[in-house]
Amino acid sequence: MAKTPDLHVSGYATAGLASSAAYVTVHNGGRTADRLLGASSSAAASVTVHDSSNVGGVMRMRSAGAIPLAPGRMIEMKPGGMHVMLMGLKAPLRPGTKLPLTLRFARAGAVTVSLPVVPPGSGAPSTGGHHGH
Repeated sequence: MAKTPDLHVSGYATAGLASSAAYVTVHNGGRTADRLLGASSSAAASVTVHDSSNVGGVMRMRSAGAIPLAPGRMIEMKPGGMHVMLMGLKAPLRPGTKLPLTLRFARAGAVTVSLPVVPPGSGAPSTGGHHGH
């Protein structure tokens, strides 16, 4: 769980066999800036935060690096943009299950959430994910 009540995390992951993506929203409700440094999951061999962009009609991904999170602001990950890439899944992610995901922050430390897994292309579930407190 979060070490601070200031960060509120929700999101979802898409089903996948060997790789998948997760999309999280992090709201900083506190008065202190933080930075998202990275992510990990016991469900995957490699977990990285990527940013996608369309360059000349070709989608490209690059590491997002440390992502600043000012007080009162949000990091919002969406398909076609920033996302958490899960490579080398240890077992397929199936709709209706949960993905354990730990986000690492410079100030808040490790924030662990359990994200619902949805079918690819279905978008965010109406119930949302866990809120870290």
